[in-house]
Amino acid sequence: MSSVLTPELLRRVRERAPGYDERNEFFTDDLDELRAAGYLRSRSLSAASADQRALAAHAPATALGLTMHLVWVGVARDLLAAGDASLQWVLDDAERGELFAFAISEAGNDRVMSDSVTRVDRTAAGWAFTGTKIFTTLSPAWTRLGVLGRHDPAEGEPQLVHGFLTRESSGIEIVPDWNTLGMRATQSHTTRLDGAVVTDGRVARLLPVGPSGDPYTLAISANFHTLIASVYAGLADRALELAVESAQRRTSLRSSGAVQALDPDIRWRIADAALALDALAPQLQAVARDRDQGVDRGVRWHRDLAGLKHRSVETARHVVDQAMRIAGGGAYRSSAELSRLQRDVLAGIYHPSDTEAVHATVAADLLGPLP
Repeated sequence: MSSVLTPELLRRVRERAPGYDERNEFFTDDLDELRAAGYLRSRSLSAASADQRALAAHAPATALGLTMHLVWVGVARDLLAAGDASLQWVLDDAERGELFAFAISEAGNDRVMSDSVTRVDRTAAGWAFTGTKIFTTLSPAWTRLGVLGRHDPAEGEPQLVHGFLTRESSGIEIVPDWNTLGMRATQSHTTRLDGAVVTDGRVARLLPVGPSGDPYTLAISANFHTLIASVYAGLADRALELAVESAQRRTSLRSSGAVQALDPDIRWRIADAALALDALAPQLQAVARDRDQGVDRGVRWHRDLAGLKHRSVETARHVVDQAMRIAGGGAYRSSAELSRLQRDVLAGIYHPSDTEAVHATVAADLLGPLP
């Protein structure tokens, strides 16, 4: 599977990652180089997943940030493959180097895609969005912003309006408030919308409030969960690599100066981490392949996608924890790469679907919905 991620490009990305984290700074140089290499363009989900896993092994925050762009490109690609060309313009813009981001998350809204506290009013110019979005990844650089809001008409049922704003749209305020424990280079600032207008030509869907079986929302879920899972798998790849390097380098006075790679306990920890990580690849590859080939898993898709993201994050957390124990106290320094990975991996528990939602989805699949 070909990729624009050359060893030289990945080396430069890895070298820049500690500085971005320390300075709490956006990955500007990474973005410029990856855009020039063609990383923003459309490709199969299998290829994008493999790319994201490789990129995350070198700079997790850069990979996580670009996940948001690749999700929108993947949605447009999936719809087109199903005969729906309504988002062809997304693919065209991505080919030209435009950068897509998400403004979906809202404080207190645990229904995520099935409702919104952002108000949408119908105007002569289009659909005016007013509300506050949190965790708007790629805030310093996006040029196209996917938004979701709720329209409550005077008559009729409420609707969810999905559409896209441009950087030049009025009524958009980016609040530079991103100062987090990990994934700092994503610069996922708060975004305030005050009558920001999505024109009719940039409306992706008008859907009823509540869960939707529309191919558009399934495509968002499929691309988001798969690519997020790929990022945390890549982060875990790097943690395991660092654990092996540490075990081969560190010595033990208790073992008369022998390297720790000969210590049965250390060997068990490394094997335990590797066994957990080995189980991710088949699941990742099968989900991406089935999406690329248009396989219909029916309602089982929701369980499989949420489970994939959950398992990847939890596996990555376990692998990083084992690596920290193997590497010893030196890994606890803020300057250590493993220390940064430990902080970055924690972000995974906050991405949709969260642990509670995942278990509810799987339980509903097995036991039926709650009354």
